[in-house]
Amino acid sequence: MPHHEEMIDVYAVEGQFQHLIYSPRGGYEGLLIDTYGIPTQFVFDKHDETAADAFAHLQPGQSVTVEGSLRQPSDKGEGDHVVYDFHRLSHVAGKPVESAHTEGPVRGRVVRINHAKHGVPNGVVLDSGDFVHLKPEGFALAGLEVGDEVEADGPSRPLAGGQGRVMEARTVNGHALAPR
Repeated sequence: MPHHEEMIDVYAVEGQFQHLIYSPRGGYEGLLIDTYGIPTQFVFDKHDETAADAFAHLQPGQSVTVEGSLRQPSDKGEGDHVVYDFHRLSHVAGKPVESAHTEGPVRGRVVRINHAKHGVPNGVVLDSGDFVHLKPEGFALAGLEVGDEVEADGPSRPLAGGQGRVMEARTVNGHALAPR
């Protein structure tokens, strides 16, 4: 039986950044903007640990455009203002925001070895701020050490803290790693 995709409306909401909203666990769970005198809230996906990074350098009152979809009503009652599920920050001060997720290889010198939870090396951190994830078998195959120059390519995503990327390396210094 075919599955039908549900279409959702995504809105681009302009306003002035007010502040990030804390979660009871101490992280950020969203943000508040002022839209022509009306508070407008955006809620981050609970699994998106890097969503708040886009707002780290913003000052209250800066003009922003935030994209989101209307959030389903809460079973706890109606809120004081409209609430959206956050999709992305698209503009600051009228200028498009560059995505933290950039394409292409990462390059740099190895400044430290990264280890998996069970203590085995699984990648390297470069002086560029990027983390090249190799998995333990890929790390052994690549034979990298602190001080080595590295060029790695593969899918990437923003690194927590907004400084650099996590690269799921498929090639390291021109050599293909085993398929993942």
